[in-house]
Amino acid sequence: MPETVPSQEITTEVVRHLANLAKIQLDQGEVTQLTADLSQIVDNIAKVSEVATDDTPATSHPIVLSNVSRPDVVGDNVLTAEQALSGAPEKHDNFFVVSAILGEEQ
Repeated sequence: MPETVPSQEITTEVVRHLANLAKIQLDQGEVTQLTADLSQIVDNIAKVSEVATDDTPATSHPIVLSNVSRPDVVGDNVLTAEQALSGAPEKHDNFFVVSAILGEEQ
């Protein structure tokens, strides 16, 4: 059985204390809303903790994800510099020539 986290009732005083620690100014409406929101979050965490058993694997996401990247391998159909520059309106050596996009301020 997973360890249970001691419950902490979220009160307006707790929210004000956390806001003070975070140096965030909250008006009364925000304190009230955050108190309700944080209480709901704590309740939901408690519900999840109730159903989590020893045979429930820990996970960070409900859907198994895997990396879909592939190795960066140069294939057979690679353009040469000459082929890549063949349609360029202007080129210099093996580079495209384009208009400056930054002003003189740099």
